[in-house]
Order: sequence, then structure tokens, then C-alpha cells
Amino acid sequence: MTYHITKKVNYSFKNALEKTKAALGDEGFGVISEIDLKDKFNEKLGKDFREYRILGACNPKLAYQAIGLEDKIGVMLPCNVLVQDHEDGEVEVTAINPMESMSAIENHDLRAIAEEVSRKLRNVIGSL
Repeated sequence: MTYHITKKVNYSFKNALEKTKAALGDEGFGVISEIDLKDKFNEKLGKDFREYRILGACNPKLAYQAIGLEDKIGVMLPCNVLVQDHEDGEVEVTAINPMESMSAIENHDLRAIAEEVSRKLRNVIGSL
């Protein structure tokens, strides 16, 4: 297993970002943060960079259940989803694979939640 779920898409960066947010919503996730690294690298470092946006996605129901089982799981929330424009013009969408990140936690009760989050994120990526 790998730490991410990735798909190259035939959309512009802007369309990929919009479609990703919509697909997350369809699976019960809200985008609670959005980090524009192109903008931040330019602002803080004076560096030009390609489009690179990190979406912090949260499924409140599943996050609530996970926190109920493991109070420090918040350090692994929200689920990050990345939309990036590569130098060659390809656009790629990547989500974290919660099965990999949760495997570091020695709480077997979290497995079912991690499996559900993973399934939902695979659905998101697969729908693009």
C-alpha cells in the first residue's frame, strides 16, 4: 500500500480544483482549509511556483467517531487532498491514504473508520 491515492486528470487546474471540491462534498467531506503554496512561495520566498493547492477535507461524522476512539487523532486531521499542475501541463489530484497514516496508531478500533475514509477518498479520486 502507498501513502497516497493519485489520479492524473484531463481538466485545467481550475476545473480540477472545482471538481475535486464537489466530489469531496458528494462523499460527505467539507473543505475546511485551503493552502495555496504557489501564492505562499511567491509571498514569503519571492519564488515562482506552479499551481499547488492543498485542501484540508473533513468528514465531521467520521472525525467525531475517530476522536471518540483516539483523542489525539486530531494531529492527523483533516485529510489532505492535493491538486497540482505539473511542469508538463498535466494536472494531478492526490489524497492521503488514511489506511497508511492510521496504521501508525496502535488502536485497532480505528481500522473500520480508516477503511471508510479511505473508501470515500478513493471514490473522490475515482470520480474525477
